[in-house]
Amino acid sequence: MTTRRELLAGAGLAAVATQMPAIAFAQVKDSVTIGMTLEPPTLDPTSGAAQAIREVTLQNIFEGLVRMDRTGKIQPCLAESWEIAPDNVTYRFTLRSGATFHDGTPFTSAEVKFSFERAVAPDSTNAQRQLFTPIAEIATPDPATVVIKLKQPTASFLYGLSWGDAVIVAPATAANNKTAPIGTGPFKFARWNRGDRLELTRFDGYWGQKPSLAKATFRFMSDPQAQVAALRAGDVDANTNLSAPEAVPQLQADPRLKVTIGKTEGETVLATNNAKPPFDNPRVRQAIAHALDRKTIALGVYGFDVTLIGSHFSPLHPAYIDLTGTYPYDPEKAKALLKEAGFPNGFSCTLKLPPPSYARRAGEIVAALLGQVGINVSIEPLEFPQWLERVFRNKDYDLSIIAHTEPLDIDIYARDDYYFQYRNPAFKALIARIAGTLDEGERNELYKQAQRMLAEDAVNGFLFILPKITVAKAELEGMWTDWPLPVTPLAELRWR
Repeated sequence: MTTRRELLAGAGLAAVATQMPAIAFAQVKDSVTIGMTLEPPTLDPTSGAAQAIREVTLQNIFEGLVRMDRTGKIQPCLAESWEIAPDNVTYRFTLRSGATFHDGTPFTSAEVKFSFERAVAPDSTNAQRQLFTPIAEIATPDPATVVIKLKQPTASFLYGLSWGDAVIVAPATAANNKTAPIGTGPFKFARWNRGDRLELTRFDGYWGQKPSLAKATFRFMSDPQAQVAALRAGDVDANTNLSAPEAVPQLQADPRLKVTIGKTEGETVLATNNAKPPFDNPRVRQAIAHALDRKTIALGVYGFDVTLIGSHFSPLHPAYIDLTGTYPYDPEKAKALLKEAGFPNGFSCTLKLPPPSYARRAGEIVAALLGQVGINVSIEPLEFPQWLERVFRNKDYDLSIIAHTEPLDIDIYARDDYYFQYRNPAFKALIARIAGTLDEGERNELYKQAQRMLAEDAVNGFLFILPKITVAKAELEGMWTDWPLPVTPLAELRWR
């Protein structure tokens, strides 16, 4: 059997030189250049599921009625205040006065109504349209007031309004937001050189506090060692989530840089097509779960311990329960389950991997682990637009590896058309109960039931929580350590 040492070596961890060049970083006090692993496929967070769209645009170009702060708390944004009626279905929002879109269009209640109705329209491509399905009606009694009535009490409604899928857009410009976004945020779109960088400039007509930065550039670098080289050379001022964890010790030793390792909501899973044979057989999925040595996979990706998970739920939430022992690593048990399922000699399948290094590195180890129990895995690397089209939209896959970074997103398993294709009426009923349960203690107990159900059904191979490795020049302040949402709010950055 392949040893853990051999599996880790197979992940392709590169050695990083310990000699750091003595290059003085230029300090441009009114601009910043930030490195990112993935380039967004579009710039409209209401049109697709890619995390990179939100990293660039949410709380920078676009805003919602509310926003999530770095601690995960909901704060006012385009709504300066709100009231929830005693019936728990009527929300009255008082809107921010003086807010305008980047083209000078005034922000009013009409834009809120348009944005939310657009999200659930028949031609909507909003990846989280279920956020808006509880809405029964939207009233706009005056330009500064929106009254939203829900069909039934929905505990997570306000929380969902902080997501990028709920940003407010204007009717005249919404159709062009994919390439020429116009929002109400503190920064406006300047230019986009595809494959290289995207530039934003300060919006001087912003309703809120003026940002200290006049310009921000996002540079897209998928290669982990290129990210490290750019930081060492001073070509970028920060990286939102470094893809070269093996470089952390050397970067930490450089006094010109500061490194933080934070938490995200990113449940990283071996995504499984539950509707496609043989993965529609629970014994096959259970066999895969027993074949996954989570600790070896995580060490192979990062070289240090990260939080392992046994279901699709973040340990940051008070309802979290540790279910990593549901299917402990047991290759012999995996082989026995495959035999019971009618595959005594195993079978062959394909593992389609998006570009992030955590997926590519984990994929090599997962393939080796599954191979030890008789599952022959062929790895197919995909660029992210390909992954979104083939895996996420068209469900043309066997297995994949991806981190789901939206907070409290266990309800995705209740969607029949979601790319996992997990169809369990009992789970759907449980999620419906959770949505309508306003008592937090009772709701948390239901969340625990939901976690157990997903774990026992082995819907996916639940691996680990994606850490956030942020590297920035020592003089740059304001980068988020944790990611309750995958955002990079430029208005919070400043040079000292």
